[in-house]
Amino acid sequence: MRAVGPGPDDVNEPLRMDEVPTLVFSEIMRDVDLFVGVGSIGNDPAWQDGGRETRYGEYWQNYSFGELSATALSRRETLERLIPRLKIASKCVLSDRFLLVQGTKRRYKIHLGSGNILMEPNDQYLCIVQDHQNAGARVRLPFDGDNTLSLILSKAFLLADDDKIKDASIVSQIKRP
Repeated sequence: MRAVGPGPDDVNEPLRMDEVPTLVFSEIMRDVDLFVGVGSIGNDPAWQDGGRETRYGEYWQNYSFGELSATALSRRETLERLIPRLKIASKCVLSDRFLLVQGTKRRYKIHLGSGNILMEPNDQYLCIVQDHQNAGARVRLPFDGDNTLSLILSKAFLLADDDKIKDASIVSQIKRP
């Protein structure tokens, strides 16, 4: 392997793909995946250019509740092993695309790909916004790097005890139709 660094005239030279160290390539691809995943309009049903009822509504619906990606399938396998060990295990069931959580007020379907939530009986969308200032401040999870898995678990714990939720914006949404 040759040394990587500036070439003539102090300009970095491009490397052939097979010359990029495996670890460096892996980290770059992880960053690209994170950027694409977080930057997707599928993460926000009320983005400025549209929303789920307009121009890209079908894309949002497919992203939010559609078939699972390879990453989401892996996340499902992790949850299969993890859920039986949780204190809320009796309130949780895995389906093909969702973690189903039985609360006191309603039953919730958390999508394993997006982390978005539908409420039964009518599949009403439930918007819960992550507190980015306190995210990860209290619990260190053994699956570093899968923020969606952390989000799914935190939503599951919250919704399993939905009768104890104090946030007015969430309480108003979970009232039965």
